[in-house]
Amino acid sequence: MAEGAGPLAGIRVIDMTQFVLGPYATQMLGDLGAEVIKIETPSGDRQRREMGRIAPAQDVSALFLQLNRNKQSVALDLKVDHDREQLRALIGTADVFVHNMRPEAVQRLGFDYEAVRAIRPDIVYGWACGFGDGGEYAGRQAFDDLIQGAAAATALLPLYDGNPEPRPLPTFMADKVCGLMLLIGIQAALVHRARTGEGQEVKVPMLESFAGFLLVEHLHGHSYDPPRGKFGHPGALTPFRKALRTSDGYMMVLAQDVEASNRYLALGGIDGAEVERRYAEEVDGRGRVNAYHRMLAEVALTRTTAEWMALGTEHSIPIIRVNDLPGVLTDPHLSEVGFFTPRKIDDEVGSYLAMAPGISFSATPMSITRDPPRLGQHTADVLRALKAGPATASE
Repeated sequence: MAEGAGPLAGIRVIDMTQFVLGPYATQMLGDLGAEVIKIETPSGDRQRREMGRIAPAQDVSALFLQLNRNKQSVALDLKVDHDREQLRALIGTADVFVHNMRPEAVQRLGFDYEAVRAIRPDIVYGWACGFGDGGEYAGRQAFDDLIQGAAAATALLPLYDGNPEPRPLPTFMADKVCGLMLLIGIQAALVHRARTGEGQEVKVPMLESFAGFLLVEHLHGHSYDPPRGKFGHPGALTPFRKALRTSDGYMMVLAQDVEASNRYLALGGIDGAEVERRYAEEVDGRGRVNAYHRMLAEVALTRTTAEWMALGTEHSIPIIRVNDLPGVLTDPHLSEVGFFTPRKIDDEVGSYLAMAPGISFSATPMSITRDPPRLGQHTADVLRALKAGPATASE
């Protein structure tokens, strides 16, 4: 199966990442057309093994399937001299080397930046670590939950719902955000190399990257020095930021300006005079805010979700249906654009549901050219091609 013709076609990536952050970044490099060679131990990326025992085979967990398309799997035992030499030879053909190991581990294997640069001087060396150099946490292990805790993501749900117990957001947000940062850094370094011929090390510390993402709105009053208000953006944390129940489901409505709000309320039979009458019954601003949101909820119940979707389009009111997770699979828009596609891996694993890459290019489209690999599936082919030469890295 040929590699893609995306904007990174011709770029070879040696991927020594596992878990979520690194594989998410390298999958997108593959979606963009790069040739990604995933280096795994003989037992495989630890993310291959499934929580909940739903996988049809031991080496293809559901999460692994969604993080490892457009890659080739090469299994090497890097504790063995021969296999380390094989990896060094592969690095000599590569444009990018990526890992998410701690410094002492990668140095012990002999693949720190200086060692890799000695093999390929213009290499772009991407490295995701937990914490930047020079701080108290430097060198420590890091996982999504730890970074969410350190960056105060665990403080957001308590601010929103009043339950004081800190808890992470129910998605691997730190991993995925930092994976995007790693992707951006690698691509920028490739542009620099194309202009100057110079490779470099690209380091993404998770805490610093995720804190910068999270605090854009939630530093809020502390954006000023000295502070001029509290932490937490009130628009993001208001308890009224929630779905409205319709007669047959739920919808999100964002009628932020007065005109859109009045149009929405009028569609439910609440005209301007009625709005003012209800406001007059309240003694303060907080009461009027509560009254406003009660009116929004009251009006929502007067129609079905589909009827509100049509009226939103007709009257320029931002409205969208609220899906549960099964509903996303049957969402009419996602169905019409072909977002989900069943793809067969092999007879043992069967098919999986692939999600389309999220960026559209007019000249260099992204595509899925390889399905998630079985452990070591491409070892023989890649090493045979390596022995035959020539190097495939861009010159």
